[in-house]
Amino acid sequence: MALKPLGDRLIVKPLQAEEMTAGGIVLPDSAREKPQQGEVLAIGPGKLLENGKVVAMEVKVGDTIYYAKYGGTEVKVNGEDLVILRQDDVLAIVEK
Repeated sequence: MALKPLGDRLIVKPLQAEEMTAGGIVLPDSAREKPQQGEVLAIGPGKLLENGKVVAMEVKVGDTIYYAKYGGTEVKVNGEDLVILRQDDVLAIVEK
């Protein structure tokens, strides 16, 4: 990957939004909800505290997470849509 997140940031590949409703209606791109679930592709070293200590990240590469709906910054790298988030924007880790 060409991106390395800094601090307590992580790079997430959002999972695809539902293309069809439960009733079988196909949704156009404009009507789909923004995804809130994704796979972690890269993580930073952790949050730097004022006393100089680094708090380790709770998420790891490969985790599937839920994140805040309007959290993070969307970027496009090599034609792939990605989201750069702070660890604070992560709501939950999906346990397998």
